[in-house]
Amino acid sequence: MTAPLILASSSPFRRMLMENAGLHFQSVAANIDERAIEAPLERDGAGPDAVALVLAKAKAKEVSDRFPTSLVIGSDQTMSLGSQVFHKPKTMTDAENHLQTLSGKTHRLNSAIALARGGDVIWEHVSHARLTMRPLSREFIHRHLGRVGDKALSSVGAYQLEAEGIQLFSKIDGDYFTIVGLPMLPLLQQLRELGVIDG
Repeated sequence: MTAPLILASSSPFRRMLMENAGLHFQSVAANIDERAIEAPLERDGAGPDAVALVLAKAKAKEVSDRFPTSLVIGSDQTMSLGSQVFHKPKTMTDAENHLQTLSGKTHRLNSAIALARGGDVIWEHVSHARLTMRPLSREFIHRHLGRVGDKALSSVGAYQLEAEGIQLFSKIDGDYFTIVGLPMLPLLQQLRELGVIDG
């Protein structure tokens, strides 16, 4: 039996946020090619908010097409430093380059969320967080990545704020949910307005 609420993601972090909030849902990964969707957007100069929102909507819509009677939550996150948009590092060298570029600067996480039902997107939202990384020496970055290993390749910034990555920062403006990639407060408000959860 399909749950009335579906999270279009296999991310353990997003699932944990939903579970901790007491939501009853099913997790179904969206079957989309994110890079193929992103490429033309970036060629056309789309900003990081727009890219995150298009991907969140694509995920929600794809799963909603398969489960039309459920309310589907799609989400995506981009990371930007000025006009530069970052992608997940593919190698440890990429991760090292990410951290060197971010060192001593303030970057932004752009977390988009969309709700779809019956194949149509019915709500969308983008939340932001600004994170200031302390100045990091090349030697420290090398030691840090040696400790965290391949986990550095699983996030766009090459860090996990909920783990040892917190040591990289001097200042954070934004809520935890936006940083993890699922803006829970606006989502819960919308679910209440739709009558999906007790208000």
